[in-house]
Amino acid sequence: MELSFLRPLYARPGPWASVYLDASRDTEDAAPALDLRWRGLREELEHQEADAATLTALDALVREHEPRTGDYGLAAFAAGGKVVLTEYLAAPPRRDLAAHGPLPHTMPLVAQRGEQVPWVRVVANRTGADVDGITAGEAPRRAQVRGGNRYPIRRAQPGGWSQSRYQREAMMSWKRNAGDSAAATADLAERVGAEVVVVAGDPQARTMLAAQLPAKWQDRVVQVDAPAALAGARTEKLEDLTVQAIAEAATDHADTAKDRFGVQEHVGEGLAAVVAALRRNQVDTMLIVDDPSSTARLWVGPEPTDIACDPADLVTTDPVRVRADAALIRALVGTNAQVTVLIGDEAPELTDGVGAVLRYVDPATPGRTDG
Repeated sequence: MELSFLRPLYARPGPWASVYLDASRDTEDAAPALDLRWRGLREELEHQEADAATLTALDALVREHEPRTGDYGLAAFAAGGKVVLTEYLAAPPRRDLAAHGPLPHTMPLVAQRGEQVPWVRVVANRTGADVDGITAGEAPRRAQVRGGNRYPIRRAQPGGWSQSRYQREAMMSWKRNAGDSAAATADLAERVGAEVVVVAGDPQARTMLAAQLPAKWQDRVVQVDAPAALAGARTEKLEDLTVQAIAEAATDHADTAKDRFGVQEHVGEGLAAVVAALRRNQVDTMLIVDDPSSTARLWVGPEPTDIACDPADLVTTDPVRVRADAALIRALVGTNAQVTVLIGDEAPELTDGVGAVLRYVDPATPGRTDG
């Protein structure tokens, strides 16, 4: 997972108030229920000595945010009287949470947000296609294609000597329109950096379209059996198949990271080894098991690479002790590294629940914490 979306949080000093809140609007009493949940979190922040200006800013965000329908959550991070980052969560958080400390508590957001896979989806018919897509930052893009070949489209069977000519011309019109749709699909895929191209709609139209995509995008095509009466009609089946294709791509990312980690033969394994590698700007991708109950702590200084298991390893004069996952995420952002979040049964043998795929290995590279 690429973490640049968190960069604004580390461009200013703390202390930070971090809030995860179920903001669902799925019941008649949703508004008072939300108010009650927020008041409980606000009291927790007051107890943790969050300043009044920051609490006021968060209060305004919770009460004035643009509501969404159904179940969803909010993640918000504020410092110095300003809300610096807000994220809508596709589902309520695992639990409502309020934390105040030197660093923002970003691990729950990273874990719930998951791998952001940029994708394009095209729903094709004989005359064109509707194309939509999402960037890694979840910015939507859309294009509508109406091919220039409108007649003949149907493979009519009038009989007589003209039958084969009508059928050939219909097929040529259909193929040209598929070419126009393929060009628009490739253009949008390039703009969003798509890793998956979902092709749906009329079976023959989608086959023609896929065949005319550049080779770069053909390798990323997932054809799904979800025809639509009208191009662009979003059926529940189409949405489910799109989510499945994106989830499979995200799983491939995690598998690739685990494979790369495995061939290192335990180099970069364990908390101490990962911390040492982060100090040396050596981490390409960190693997971490999502464990909200973790009590692991690290020492940090003002810079992202000021991170240590022992404060004696830091040159800063005023190290502070923080949650290990908060310190690790800050260091990853500061060194342009990535993260792969795993659930417990995906990495049963990962020492301390953390490891790192390294950018390079040299004689000073740390290995296992046990030697």
